[in-house]
Amino acid sequence: MQLIGDADEPLSATQLAAQCGYPRPTVYRIIGALLAEGLVVESLRGGAYQLGPRLMSLASRSWERSDLRVVAIDSLQSLRDATQETVHLAVRSGTEMVYIDKLESPHAVRMASRIGTRVTLYSSSVGKAYLAALDPTARDALLRGVRFERLTPNTIVERHALLDELAATQKRGYADDREENEPQIFCYGSAITGPDGQPVACISISIPLFRKSKEAREMYIEPLKAACQAIAEKIGPTPRNA
Repeated sequence: MQLIGDADEPLSATQLAAQCGYPRPTVYRIIGALLAEGLVVESLRGGAYQLGPRLMSLASRSWERSDLRVVAIDSLQSLRDATQETVHLAVRSGTEMVYIDKLESPHAVRMASRIGTRVTLYSSSVGKAYLAALDPTARDALLRGVRFERLTPNTIVERHALLDELAATQKRGYADDREENEPQIFCYGSAITGPDGQPVACISISIPLFRKSKEAREMYIEPLKAACQAIAEKIGPTPRNA
């Protein structure tokens, strides 16, 4: 299902077998079970598969019932309205961050991301904010599983350079993504911490470079940190992640 969901177009059983490494008969049995449950469907051109309506319905219900999203929504809306830029709420999933909510900028030029988009820990502002908020032992353990890949000319691809960046992030109290994840997009990110001081989630503001204000602290950073603090206070003593 992950392979089908990540693909740009429907995949055939042969393609799925090649990518997942299972024998073709096993892949056909898995597909048959998923088809029966409505979790995948055959594409209109036939012989290839895409995510089914039942899975989409289940995913929608999951997002709607997420405790974190419910708690965060007012602050996210206020942040989007104050900055007039796209706002993301992200949580860690393995060695990546995944967007669990997105509020669009009212401007015509917007981000191409969507709920469910995954971004790296080392190239995104939410990822760097998350890493910077972790205690050193947990951070080192997490980074051992990270494989660096250059996404743009600005992407950090060396561990020592990332650690320097995280130290700077801790010192200034927010992370930034200087066209490291996507060309012409600048992002600010900050962590929402739980009662134990560890990150629960992160928020980012994504700004097309041509529209970025020179008054960054007043326009983006202070509202971002205020939103994270407000959400952290609402989470209370027993936070539950999405």
